[in-house]
Amino acid sequence: MRRLRADTSGATAIEFGIVAAPFFALMLALIEVSLVFFANFTLENAVDQASRMIRTGQAQELGFSEAQFKQTVCDHVSGVYDCMAGLKLDVQKFDDFTGVNLPDPLDGSGELRNDFTYDTGAGGDVVVVRAFYEWNLIANFPGGLGNMPGGGRLLVATAAFRNEPFDN
Repeated sequence: MRRLRADTSGATAIEFGIVAAPFFALMLALIEVSLVFFANFTLENAVDQASRMIRTGQAQELGFSEAQFKQTVCDHVSGVYDCMAGLKLDVQKFDDFTGVNLPDPLDGSGELRNDFTYDTGAGGDVVVVRAFYEWNLIANFPGGLGNMPGGGRLLVATAAFRNEPFDN
């Protein structure tokens, strides 16, 4: 019996088998969280940079269409995701900040809507720029990062500002 108890030749392999699955799941979750936060930060920065063109009146002066503004946002996004194919923009003008009322970007079934507006406003108007991107998660853990049907993650970036008093 002493000889059997002293024999530990397979113990390391068994211990690794017990610990490996949770370890790799934790590593995958850590990578997933890092990618989602990096992608969202990149989107927020891109929206902030591109919104400056609206705030200063450059987009209005150049007659930017929604597609041109979307391209400007995507120019500031690093190659983390396919920006032009998946990015949806909602640009709305308001008379003042107290009148801002933004609709839910998701429809009744939890899917991202397609009926957003694009109105850059005039000098002195309050403008809210929102950008939405559906991020496909690598691993959809229960209670994880998924906030959409099917387990995806909706990335959202918002910029709210008053346009500078430029000539209309």
